[in-house]
Amino acid sequence: MATSYAYLYVTDTLADWEIGYLTAELDSGRYFAESGARMPVRTAGLSLDPVTTKGGLRLVPDTTVDRITAEDAGVLILPGGDTWLEPVHDPVLAKAVELLEARVPVAAVCGATMALANAGLLNERPHTSNNLGALQALCPGYEGEDHFRGEPAVTDGDLITASGVAPLHFAKAVLARLGVFSETALDAWFRLNAEQEESAYFELMGSLPQPATAH
Repeated sequence: MATSYAYLYVTDTLADWEIGYLTAELDSGRYFAESGARMPVRTAGLSLDPVTTKGGLRLVPDTTVDRITAEDAGVLILPGGDTWLEPVHDPVLAKAVELLEARVPVAAVCGATMALANAGLLNERPHTSNNLGALQALCPGYEGEDHFRGEPAVTDGDLITASGVAPLHFAKAVLARLGVFSETALDAWFRLNAEQEESAYFELMGSLPQPATAH
């Protein structure tokens, strides 16, 4: 079976903290329902030139956006950043449309949701963002007010949107859509990270696939 990759769009001012929970779990596969499974994270830029994140990390993209295909993409992750309303990002928005049409999940958080809104991609589907007023004020192409949900993260079919202050909810929503955790593991994982519940750790460990025993 061909490997499905989690493609992370990388650009200057990428908000590091918004995607850390998600990328760590996808790439490691440590809590996946299927033993030994994982969804490797590949970084994709508009070019192969290095980018610098908001946290000062210098990243060299693994590939370019134009080389992402529906055949090898398990999800496209669009993190926040300071430049999303600039036309330079049009190629990745076009790629998002292409993948959604192919039933490949697209997950956008913070500023990336504003770019989707400005492109008119949220006008007819439930979604969230940082703030409805900001979408209305800053995104001329946005007419989706009736579909806005004041929630940390919203899943509508293959599109996941989230607020920039809800990285854990964002990760949970994407992991749920991908179905890579069992329901028990996902619930325990979220409670462990959100509430630091000691019992959740043991529930999470107990939910993992058990190694086969010899007979």
